[in-house]
Amino acid sequence: MDRITADLLANGSIMQRQVDRLQAQGINANLILRDITLSGFMTMDRLVRFIVEQIRNGVYELSIIDNYDYIPEKAVLEKLAHELDLQFLDLDSIDMDYRITSRVPLAQLQKYNVLPISEDDMSVTIAFNDPLNIEAQESMQRLFPRKVIKIAVSIKKQIHSYLYKVELKDSVKGLVKKIRDELNSINTIEEQQEASSILLLIDVVLKTCIKNRASDIHVEPTEKNCVVRGRVDGKLTEMFIFEKDIYPPLASRLKLLANLDIAEKRKPQDGRFSTAVGESEYDFRISTLPILYGESIVMRVLDKQKALVKLEDAGMDSASYHKLLHGLKAPHGIILVTGPTGSGKTTTLYGALNELRNVEDKVITVEDPVEYRMNLIQQVQVNPKVGLSFADALRSILRQDPDKIMIGEIRDQETLEIAIKAALTGHLVISTLHTNDSISAIPRMVDMGIEHYLISGALVAIQAQRLVRKICKHCKVVEEISASTLEELHHVIPKDAKFYTGKGCKECNESGYMGREMICEVLSITDGLSSLIAKGAPKDAMLAQAMSDGFVTIFENGIQKALDGITSLEEILKVAKG
Repeated sequence: MDRITADLLANGSIMQRQVDRLQAQGINANLILRDITLSGFMTMDRLVRFIVEQIRNGVYELSIIDNYDYIPEKAVLEKLAHELDLQFLDLDSIDMDYRITSRVPLAQLQKYNVLPISEDDMSVTIAFNDPLNIEAQESMQRLFPRKVIKIAVSIKKQIHSYLYKVELKDSVKGLVKKIRDELNSINTIEEQQEASSILLLIDVVLKTCIKNRASDIHVEPTEKNCVVRGRVDGKLTEMFIFEKDIYPPLASRLKLLANLDIAEKRKPQDGRFSTAVGESEYDFRISTLPILYGESIVMRVLDKQKALVKLEDAGMDSASYHKLLHGLKAPHGIILVTGPTGSGKTTTLYGALNELRNVEDKVITVEDPVEYRMNLIQQVQVNPKVGLSFADALRSILRQDPDKIMIGEIRDQETLEIAIKAALTGHLVISTLHTNDSISAIPRMVDMGIEHYLISGALVAIQAQRLVRKICKHCKVVEEISASTLEELHHVIPKDAKFYTGKGCKECNESGYMGREMICEVLSITDGLSSLIAKGAPKDAMLAQAMSDGFVTIFENGIQKALDGITSLEEILKVAKG
């Protein structure tokens, strides 16, 4: 039995019979405390109060909570900070002054897991993970001998993360100095645009972000800094922090690369550029947006290899893949891919185009914007400024004698009407729609003003999808699931099911996940379902018919992925639970 549970038993906070009951259910001895808090025998708040009291009395070290991943570190630290009359700081919510860290040895900060945050004439505020570590406090006082140390309390992972950013910042220190020297010796804007050191910095930023598997790169000015963040597996991670003076030349050079107007800072702009990063060629779609401290610049990383990815390689299970493939072989009709923004719909469309393209068929796409360029396919980019909307482009496309049409997104009634007409007049149309599941696409089209009989005649299949993070192979471990969760999901989980999670390691940046994969549901429109759609049947009746036709929901597909050890149960419950 773990130490905290034993101490709680000893002082009578929990009862032996509660422990015995959980042990009889076969709960792991180290997880008894978790199930006791989940079942409400002891609230998490009472448990946190007990732990903080023991830490203050010197019975426990703060590091004891590292052994209990279900005890929130933030709650313990907030309570401890309150008891010691100190400030608790969420480092992600403040704009810290990185100039202070450049004056002290990084090795010292890493040794004691501390981070200087801000300073004034009298004092310097330092974030400590363990506010009771006297040795760390004395060491910091020696680094700032003329100032009073103000202790703040912060989460260990956040301090680690910011110290890593300081380390990255140090690695480009020489390059940043070279940029400053170059800028100081330059008088004209033309010379500034020719400066080579800023290009080297852009190269380092792109290489680092792509090496860390970022799908988007965000360059954002704040009041004191210039922050570069990358979206890795759907979550933003800070990659670099620069001083504010690096932002103007960095922003200008990026805009120049994408042929944007560098003098225009009050209006949003869009562009793209291509460059080789390492051995591979990448396209970057760039968007600028005026914000309070300058312009937010976002670059979408378009890896040309991803356009050629096969659907089964993107994580589609065999049954769903064959259902969709069967739909793609239909001579005419409409196939929809649905899901929220960022769920990989465009990648699925390109995967479908890969299956469709050949010399015999004319395939035309209408996109906003064209993300990947493909051979054997005519790609049209919409341009509302010159009156070329999705609907206008579609009307013209139908005069081009196409066999198959891909519409990037159906956004309005007019586009949907033309797509349905095209599907009913001998064309195969594939497109995306924003709905949460496949069945919901049908009432959504009705809401957009399409008659039931037209929908039933045109629809071939609807796929709904999400992206889930894959467990990192380097730190994959078996996960113990709480009894209450197992009870709640007993209808979809086999009795002795095993689930996995990632512990967090250097390979995955301590996240426990590496890469993403699709979970999906494919609704094939059978004769039974088609007749229900034509009659305007309610959603429940359509779902019941689909189930009898062998339909597998996205949640069930996700649970199977968790049982196969590809992703965690937590990720499925977060992403796919209805």
